[in-house]
Amino acid sequence: LAHSKDIIERGSESFAAAARLFSPHARDNAYLLYAWCRHCDDSIDGQVLGFNQQSPAPHKQLEIVETLRNKTRAALAGEDVDDPVFVALQRVAAECDIDDELPLALLDGFEMDANGRRYREFDDLLDYCYHVAGVVGAMMAKIMGVRDEQILARAIDLGLAFQLTNICRDVLEDAADGRIYLPEAWLEEAGVPLDPTQFPEHTVRLAGVTQRVLIEAERYYDSARHGIAYLPWRCAWAVSAALLIYREIGIIVSTRGRNAWASRAGAGSMRKLSLLFRGGLSATRLKMMPPVNPRPADLWQQGAALSNLGR
Repeated sequence: LAHSKDIIERGSESFAAAARLFSPHARDNAYLLYAWCRHCDDSIDGQVLGFNQQSPAPHKQLEIVETLRNKTRAALAGEDVDDPVFVALQRVAAECDIDDELPLALLDGFEMDANGRRYREFDDLLDYCYHVAGVVGAMMAKIMGVRDEQILARAIDLGLAFQLTNICRDVLEDAADGRIYLPEAWLEEAGVPLDPTQFPEHTVRLAGVTQRVLIEAERYYDSARHGIAYLPWRCAWAVSAALLIYREIGIIVSTRGRNAWASRAGAGSMRKLSLLFRGGLSATRLKMMPPVNPRPADLWQQGAALSNLGR
């Protein structure tokens, strides 16, 4: 636990700050899960706590994924493991009834990157977002005590919204790394060449495509908001604040238009503090009057179908 806490405090100040809102039990388990997620991400990207990225060659990344997959399966099977991050995963998975398929699905998402998967349609992109972020939402919900299938689906939706926002924020950064996550069909409709080296010359059109993606992200943020009422109070506050703070990134990207990538979009410290308090008020209102709206049927359905894992 001490090792996991050290990783989160050095690797993500924002996540560490948000985790302080959790109850001690949920916070400890969040530390354990984060440590494993951070280790896997760093191993594949050749970085340390999210910094100094020196990505290995794709074939090497695939070897790393397979090694991580074998160690993860061993930990989930209850075998003796000596690496602290896999001990952490073993403990949190057993403690919070996290089904094996969820952490393994995250590794499948990393494999998509290593394979250079392309995303032709928006649903293809949502499948990727599910694997690299939606399953993390489901695992975090399990840590918060959620077992209901519909609420887990809302947690997955929040992961999807977060990742869609990430993608829109990092369009040129990803392009510089040779990666395109925006749907190719939408780029073609907007007249953007499917050559990432040309992206800096088409920021006006790229802004139109990202605006389209962010409009879709709003639908998943709205769905996720409906699940907050069913979380324990402290968790509800933390998730509500995280939703508002991350959504703010998308608002900034959308407002900047073609200048969205002149500097990294993000809320400043005072704005984050304001949104933190707003998150508490929003969580209070939601818990006083829980919404009863069913999850819209036209949202991506694989997340809902898989959200009953580990019940």
